[in-house]
Amino acid sequence: MMTTQQGSLATAGVDAATRTARVTPSAAQRLLSLQRRFPLVQILLTVAVFGWGAASMPGFLEPTSIRSILVLCALTGLASIGQTLVVLIRGIDLSLAGFIVVGAVAVTRFSDVPGVPVLVTLTIAVACGATMGGLVGYACHRFGIHPIIVTLAAGSIAVGASAVLSGGGYGGGAPGWVTRLSSPMSSTLGIPVPPVVIVWAVAIAVVSVLLHRTLPGRRLLATGASPVAADLAHISTRKVWITVYAISAALAVLAGVVLAGFAGNVDSRLGNPYLFQSIAAVVLGGTAFGGPGSYTRTTAGVLLLTVVSTVLVGLGFGEADQQILNGVVIVAAMAVYGRERRLRDQV
Repeated sequence: MMTTQQGSLATAGVDAATRTARVTPSAAQRLLSLQRRFPLVQILLTVAVFGWGAASMPGFLEPTSIRSILVLCALTGLASIGQTLVVLIRGIDLSLAGFIVVGAVAVTRFSDVPGVPVLVTLTIAVACGATMGGLVGYACHRFGIHPIIVTLAAGSIAVGASAVLSGGGYGGGAPGWVTRLSSPMSSTLGIPVPPVVIVWAVAIAVVSVLLHRTLPGRRLLATGASPVAADLAHISTRKVWITVYAISAALAVLAGVVLAGFAGNVDSRLGNPYLFQSIAAVVLGGTAFGGPGSYTRTTAGVLLLTVVSTVLVGLGFGEADQQILNGVVIVAAMAVYGRERRLRDQV
């Protein structure tokens, strides 16, 4: 017969086991925690879709095909840097497509002006883009105008100004060095990897360090997480908005330079696909408006989106189908991460 002391010990043991079960996270909880810190699902989906393409499409694993995929990833990834920064401060940048056209026109129409080095031309283009981007950030923060309205107007102005300055035409070929920069057949220091891919890899490392390991990066993240708390911490959120939008515009101009070499010809619609791809890559990677998020997550979104698009093209799907995919991805990802953000804010 169990004594009173034995009964107490048994009860205590059951209580301890219950508390341990409650404290010890389940496998699903551990996976969810890992997903919040690292884009595991996106990487697994990328591997799965890549395997599907390799199994269903002849020549998918050829070196030329792999290099082409990497170049496409790099182009979208470079165009998505500014978008990531803007989304992290609870904004959005629809002017990206217009500033891409500015960079493309600068390198194709004005790179051979007598007596003006191409570096000077590109510096002027980047400076103009950064100035207009800074004005966009100021207008959004100072007057409380939604970024969609201001950036859409800025993008239209950028495209129109490019047309006026180029005499109404977008023709003209990119210099040879720009073409080699983004050609899938180019190599870097004897390594069979296109230079633009190396540039993107360096950009991933630099942006990640600046965003999470420096004071300006922490101020940016704090501004997105809670503008009120950032103001109380004596962070000038207006300066953050001005700086972020200036950087986004400048990077879009540089992305346009690279895209001009890849596309071969330039028109007013050159940047349109990359506008929606950049937004889709950011939200697909798991970066929410105002954070949390990172450019590493955007990189995972870029890889997944590009591999899926490549497989769809190989299977006979057209550009319209890819646009539908981008729209579905944006809505679905925002539904998932937007709900998670609301729940976290309530807690």
